[in-house]
Amino acid sequence: MLNLNLYMAQRLSAMVMAPLVLGHLAVMAYAIQGGLTTAEILGRTQGSIMWFLFYGSLVVAVSIHAAIGLRVILHETTGIRGAWLGVFTYGTGLVLLTMGARALWAVTWA
Repeated sequence: MLNLNLYMAQRLSAMVMAPLVLGHLAVMAYAIQGGLTTAEILGRTQGSIMWFLFYGSLVVAVSIHAAIGLRVILHETTGIRGAWLGVFTYGTGLVLLTMGARALWAVTWA
């Protein structure tokens, strides 16, 4: 049952990620074509709840998706199972979430 839940969580996170990644790429293309500097971009994102929610959703989705994906890769290449695989999955997800949250904070509120 756990594998089915993880499978579904990874697929749902991909469904969340897809439009957010496309949105991010569109924003980056707009910024580059507009010749915006880093300071100008940060001036537009800092203090914005919209950008916080947008990129926060992306950080959460990527953290879930990547942790589960790395779990599958680790299991398929090494055959590791059980508690160690769970510790790896949740640890990886937590590390990615922490790193993403720090970057999110720097871009939207710092």
